[in-house]
Parts: sequence; C-alpha cells; structure tokens
Amino acid sequence: MIDRHITSQVLAGLADTPIVMLTGARQTGKTTLVRALASSAHPARYFSFDDAGVLAAAQADPAGFVAGLDGPVVLDEVQRVPQLFLALKASVDRDRRPGRFLLTGSANVLLLPRLAELLVGRMEVLSLWPLAQSEIAGVGASFVDQVFVGPPFSVSSEAWPQLLDRILRGGYPEVLGRASAARRQAWFRSYITTLLQRDVRDLVNVERLTALPRLLSLLATRAASLLNTSELSRTSGIPLSTLKRYLALFETTFLIQLLPAWSGNLGKRLVKAPKLFLSDTGVLASLLGTNQGLLERDRTLAGPLLENFVVMELFKHVSWSQVRPRLFHFRTQTGQEVDLVLEDAAGRVVGIEVKASASVSAKDFKGLRTLAEAVGEGFLRGLVLYTGTESIPFGGAFHALPVQALWPSAISPEPSATP
Repeated sequence: MIDRHITSQVLAGLADTPIVMLTGARQTGKTTLVRALASSAHPARYFSFDDAGVLAAAQADPAGFVAGLDGPVVLDEVQRVPQLFLALKASVDRDRRPGRFLLTGSANVLLLPRLAELLVGRMEVLSLWPLAQSEIAGVGASFVDQVFVGPPFSVSSEAWPQLLDRILRGGYPEVLGRASAARRQAWFRSYITTLLQRDVRDLVNVERLTALPRLLSLLATRAASLLNTSELSRTSGIPLSTLKRYLALFETTFLIQLLPAWSGNLGKRLVKAPKLFLSDTGVLASLLGTNQGLLERDRTLAGPLLENFVVMELFKHVSWSQVRPRLFHFRTQTGQEVDLVLEDAAGRVVGIEVKASASVSAKDFKGLRTLAEAVGEGFLRGLVLYTGTESIPFGGAFHALPVQALWPSAISPEPSATP
C-alpha cells in the first residue's frame, strides 16, 4: 500500500471532530485508506453501502441504523444514502465525542448545499485525489509549503519521455500497474462509463444521460482554458441551464475541477471566468485520444496536458500542506496571465507559470511580473515550471524550476513501451 500524505490530516480530524468525511473520485484509494486506519491507528467497525444488505437497512430506517452503531465506525460510499446525514446530525448533537464517524464519499458534499448545511460545525471534509507523483515516489514534503518558505528548491532530472509517461498514466492506483497503454486505455474507458452511469444516477435523475460522455469529451478539448458556458452550449447543442447542471454534476463527482480567477482588490478589470481542468491527466489523455509517440514528436501539443498535470498536482499538495493556500488563476483584460496563483490566509501570494518548453527566457516571466505589480508587498515569488533540467534564478523573487521539483528525489519510471 502506498502511503497517503493526507493520513495525518484524517487522524488529526478524528482526534477533535465527531465526523470526518473523506471525499474523492471512485478508485482513488478511499476505501483502502479508511480500512487501514480502522484496523490500526483508529480502530473502528467498517460498513460499506456498496453492500446491498447494509444499503437496504440504512435506506429503510436511517435513524434506526445510526442508533444501532456502537463505537467508532467507518461508513463507506455514504453519498448513496443521502438521507443518512440527518440521522448523523441528530446522533452527533446528542453525543459530540470526536472520532465517532469516518465517512467516505464519491461526491463532494461541499457542493451539495442541503447536506453541507446539515453538518456545519460537526464534520470536517477532506479530499483524497488520485495519487500525487510525490506519493508514488515516496517523498513526504509538500511543494506548496516549500514555495511559501522559498529557495533553495530541491529538484531532480527526468527526460521528456519519462515525464510524458507520468502525465499519460495519471494517478489512479489501478492504472499504475498496467504496463501497456492499451490496457490503461481500456481501464479509463470502463471507469468513465461506470462513473457516469452509476455515481451520477446516485446523485440525481438525469435526462439525456447519453449526452454526458459526449460533453465530457468536449470538455477535454478545452482543458486548461477559460470556461465559456455560452460557447459550450452552442457547440454541444445542450441548453445553457441544462449544461450548467451537468457541469455541476461533473464537479461534484470529481471529474472536473474549476480554478477561479484571482482578483484581490486590484481596482482593475480582470477576467472573472474560471479555468477548466480534468481531475486526472490519464483520463484527459484518454478522452483526447493522444499518445506518447504523438506528444514526443510535437511538444507543443503537450501544453494543456502539462498545465492540467501541474495544476492537479498542486491541488493534491494543498490537501496535506500546512499552509493550505487557495488556488486561483490570474488574467487581465489585456491578456497578461499566470497559470496558478497561490494565496495563503495572510494574503501572501506565489505565482506559478507552466511551460512545455525545455528552455526558459525572461519573457516567460512577463505575466508573473504583472501579477507582482498588482499584488504589491504581499507577492512572495514567481516560478516558471518548465521541462528542462536546471534550476535557474531570474533575479529577485523569480526562479525557473524543472517540473520535477514537484517530486524531488523521485525514481523515474520507465516510459511505456506501447505508444
């Protein structure tokens, strides 16, 4: 079992909060993690709502089911029984001992207002993403924490084909053991079909369910770009109100991730649309039908994939970091932009730009310098992550770093033999 860096946050929540909920997409390893905790660090009884008998009992009498739970328990895939949350609230209001319930769910309850409101002040919600490259490499430090401390940054060298292999594999544990691209592609196709047909149906009755796979493929072509719902509505032929509902479902089930625009109090007009990302680059590459051979021949095609990869790696790092900054993108009406803005609770800002090129120049810092001027004293540093091998200072608060700085001292995987 690969150690998950979020484990310490889960245990910390169980030490002082009645309910801890671990959310994340299917197959990210939630069940593996909570079962391991229930058998060691946090002894607890385990129930899964994927079990037909357990599901039927909870649906028939939620209050009675919860009342019959003795001692700490793990409730797996709790989004399948949304009526259980009211019973959990009542139980916790009677007994607020910490660590009573460890829940998992394949839907983000923070995006389900009715459920989130029920458990305000009673539940801590943590997100388990697909494996980060640092978890695969066994590296414990969070790059997000490091960028708020500052240089020197730890880096490792890795060839472009090996980096591409990481991007195309993504982070789902099941995929990492599949040697050929064909077998990984088969897994991704099955995964998407199962998720759209099962998890979406668990959340809401969706008309035109057949439109969802086509819409997801369309979104893949717009990864790492501004989300324009009006254009998507016209292109897909899906009414705007329905489209927004589908996008909310994709976000709730962790298929897509939206990155909001950073504005601060700049007094300037900034583009407010969020940027769109898919939560896993393996899924993204599968939907695009791209492969390693094609990307090795034309590095420019890898730009959106690489940006998506870095953005999602940083979302993963935030989930276990000590700083816990919020993530944004920055773009002015005149076109100056920064791929990622990290802002901590004190208002300190770090900007990160992602480049697929193997070299970097002063012009690559133009957007970061614009961001620095906009932020003022709160700006800590600007970084360009690129596909070269050297860490290069560009004066003052600006540095260029290899993308591999996200997982220093990693052992490079062998590139796939099958394109």
